[in-house]
Parts: sequence; C-alpha cells; structure tokens
Amino acid sequence: MAKKIIITIDGWSSCGKSTLAKQMAKVLGYVYIDSGAMYRAITLYFLRNHVDWNDVPQVIDALQNISIEFQFNPASQQSEMFLNGENVEYLIRDLVIAEKVSDVAAIGEVRTFAVAAQQAMGKKKGIVMDGRDIGTTVFPDAELKIFMTADSAVRVERRFKEFYEKNPNVTLEEVKANLEMRDYIDSHREISPLRKAADAIELDNTHIDRAGQLDIALKLAKALL
Repeated sequence: MAKKIIITIDGWSSCGKSTLAKQMAKVLGYVYIDSGAMYRAITLYFLRNHVDWNDVPQVIDALQNISIEFQFNPASQQSEMFLNGENVEYLIRDLVIAEKVSDVAAIGEVRTFAVAAQQAMGKKKGIVMDGRDIGTTVFPDAELKIFMTADSAVRVERRFKEFYEKNPNVTLEEVKANLEMRDYIDSHREISPLRKAADAIELDNTHIDRAGQLDIALKLAKALL
C-alpha cells in the first residue's frame, strides 16, 4: 500500500489555499477538508438561530445541536459542506458570513469543537487540509506543511472577483476592509492565532499562477511519498 501523509496548507485569506488544497487532493487521490467551511457553517448556524457568541453558555449549548460533515457531489466533483443535513456550500460563501466568521472562529469552545472534528477526519491520513492553524494546532506532526502568502493588493483583487460573481453590488472598498479585518483578527486572536509553523515551507504566489503553485507543491509532496 502506498504511503499516505497529512498535508496542511495555512496562510492569509485569499492566498488560494483552498484552490491548491483541492488540486493536490485530486492529483494525489487524497481527501480534501476545508476547515474554513466548518467555521463558516458554524457561523451560519449562530446567525440563523440568533446565538450570542459572546455568551459562552449559549455557544456551548448551540454547538451540541450542530452536525457538520463533507459530502462528495458527483456533479461538481467536489466535497461540499452540510450543516445538520442541509447543503450550505453556497450559503456559507456570502459576505455576511465572511464578515463574522473570524469572530466566531476565535472562540475557544468553537475551536475545540472544530479541531476535534478535524483531527478525527485525519486519523487515516491521506488528507489535504487548509486553514489558519492546521499545521500549528490541528496537525502539528503533519509530514508536509505549506504556508501560503501573497501581496495584499493581489489578495484583495482575488477576493473581490470571488464576491463579485455572487454579488455585483459589492465594492472593492468593502472587500478590502473585510480582508484587513480578517487578517487582524486571525493573527491577533488568543487561541491558535495565524502564524507560520517553524517547519512549514512558505509559498508566495503573488506572481505564480495556479498551475505553477501546484507543480511546486506536488514536488514537495512526492518527495515524501
């Protein structure tokens, strides 16, 4: 049986972490796990059910009623997020969720809940997971850790294009403000802040296209297989 490893991809918002993770999983025949989608789904549940995430007892109670899982969609050829049995893959990509998810993800009880689920998914290895603290907190012993970064102006433009497809009324200024806010919260939160693991390999894709970054990452992975 071929050796299987855990690959973690951390980094700033709109650095293409999910794109690279999906590409690598497809080529290697691994399972792709979108940790950000898990936090987005929890955020959606909180908003729908008017959960005050500054109230710890409310948060703990709400988490007991949340079931999140990925299901493969043959039509899209991708794993999609299900919240309590409902496909919420498109709902969680809304700007409203993006504006709140960093706050929710900074809550200790939420992170404990999500990290436990993520670690359970990785027990058999053969996974690619992207996020903010995957290589530092979730899988500190992962065989391959990649930390992605890119120029902030490039990241804003990428995120704007992503949101514009869903909401033509969104402005570049709104997207820039959202990105800056998320960067600050992600890197300054008390629990599992965004940081590059000591043994992570940095991949700056400011001037690299998707094919180029995939080529780099696959060479790193195959050297370990």
